[in-house]
Amino acid sequence: MNWILSIFILIVLLYIINRRRIIKNNRLQFKHLKDNWGKQKEIESFSFSLISRYFKNNKHKEKAFHLISDKIENDLDLNTVFTFIDRTTSKVGQQYLYYKLRTIQSLQKLKDFDGLVNLFTNNTNFRIQCQFHLLKLNNYNAYDLECLINDEKIEKPSYLKYVYLFAILNISLILLGLIFPLLYLFIIPVFCINLFFHYQNKNNINYHLNGIDQLSIALKVSKELFKNELITTYFKDTFTAKIEAIKLKTEFIRFEKNVDNEFVFIVWFPLELIKILFNIETIIFYKFIDAIQHEKDSIDKMYQFIGEVDCAISTVALKTENQTFCTPEFTTEKTIIVEAIRHPLIKNCITNDLSLVDNSLLISGSNMSGKTTFIRTIAINSILAQTLNICFAQRFSAPFLKLFSSLRVSDDLSENTSYYLQEVLNIKEFIDLSKEGTTSLFLLDEIFKGTNTTERIAGAKAILKYLNKENNIVIAATHDLELNDLLANQNFSIHHFSETIEHNALFFDHKLKKGKPTTRNAIKILELYNYPKEIIEEANKTVTNMEKLN
Repeated sequence: MNWILSIFILIVLLYIINRRRIIKNNRLQFKHLKDNWGKQKEIESFSFSLISRYFKNNKHKEKAFHLISDKIENDLDLNTVFTFIDRTTSKVGQQYLYYKLRTIQSLQKLKDFDGLVNLFTNNTNFRIQCQFHLLKLNNYNAYDLECLINDEKIEKPSYLKYVYLFAILNISLILLGLIFPLLYLFIIPVFCINLFFHYQNKNNINYHLNGIDQLSIALKVSKELFKNELITTYFKDTFTAKIEAIKLKTEFIRFEKNVDNEFVFIVWFPLELIKILFNIETIIFYKFIDAIQHEKDSIDKMYQFIGEVDCAISTVALKTENQTFCTPEFTTEKTIIVEAIRHPLIKNCITNDLSLVDNSLLISGSNMSGKTTFIRTIAINSILAQTLNICFAQRFSAPFLKLFSSLRVSDDLSENTSYYLQEVLNIKEFIDLSKEGTTSLFLLDEIFKGTNTTERIAGAKAILKYLNKENNIVIAATHDLELNDLLANQNFSIHHFSETIEHNALFFDHKLKKGKPTTRNAIKILELYNYPKEIIEEANKTVTNMEKLN
């Protein structure tokens, strides 16, 4: 009796120790969440090959109102913007936030998301409780959950019928061996054949093992989130029961994922022998794959549910850290009105105002004055407005629109395409898109700079005028001052950035000003950088002669 009591006491002590450890870890996690609330993540935590997978692999994204293409992502440095706005707690949420940033849905979905954001804004304890559950999906393996949703179904191997056959054969040999013991000798060669089947299928299992493991964790997280009544006011649980139905298969396959110490190995090893003996793992795996295929929509709904919750909390955190923001106003007019708008990545950013009513915008000015940065500022805030319902400005009013850009153009050596021809192809795509009938925002920088001055100006004027039809809005930057006069009466608002020479130094105020530039400093800048006097005099003389000719 004493040894039974001793074992009982030992079990109780182990339970108490484990319970205290869990409580301590929970306290540390809550403290971590509170201490790091709203803070920007370390740059090392961003692996875009993994983060972007749900967006790139998702087969339903084409149904969205508008997709932010790789070209636009590159033009606007959206991946860098993502590292700034990401405050998600889980890897699933991080993947979904990336998907969200590049997938513009309907205005109604945006309003629904904003309601969820407000829910977390006003309930701090509720938010922390949700983050605590989301932390369970914050390891790198959680990136693989999307594979169960988006990967193509594994084809069943042609030898699968033999897997069943030899499993039945072993069962028969064991049962008949009770009567004819000599039959037990045949179990050994059958076991060897089953061993081949077992490890032949291990690659498939190992490929899906992380996703299968995270599926089980994600289901637990979802069930914990749904326990809160505030969550059920925004989401209907239409998926946990369906995923719960395949839980037994999931737990069976993911068991060896947790074989990380000698004590579990004691259980794992005999179980592995039994699995080989009767081909249990291979049979259950393909049953599981069939179940996954059947419940892909449910798994995707769960993924999106977790993602929406995490993204809403992330947006609240972003607003907490960045006080200068506004909720966008969406209009049906051809109008862009912004006040104190800023680029989220620029510290101490100079803010600007803009009012376009039934007009597009042409910006001129020298290099480094701020033309392209301002265009990116408008574009990034437009995307954030339509995906997260937030803008870095005091006011942002614009249509719900599609956005297209041609800000970085380069030669395509693989296609044997010159800089000019590549730009021709880009703008031809704009021309086709402008006829779709939806409101579009076209962003262009130094149009046709790869060709001669006369034809560049003529082509740019004709194209910008063409794109500026109906509800389309064009924002273009140029060095060609002649375009200001050519487009001033073509429903283009003319603005510029300028620089000044102060104390023999170049100064940029980065403020957007109405009208065309009134000063020229290009030659003066050459002088500031000690170009030979002969060059300066010759350049000034040439400018004077050209102005006389005009």
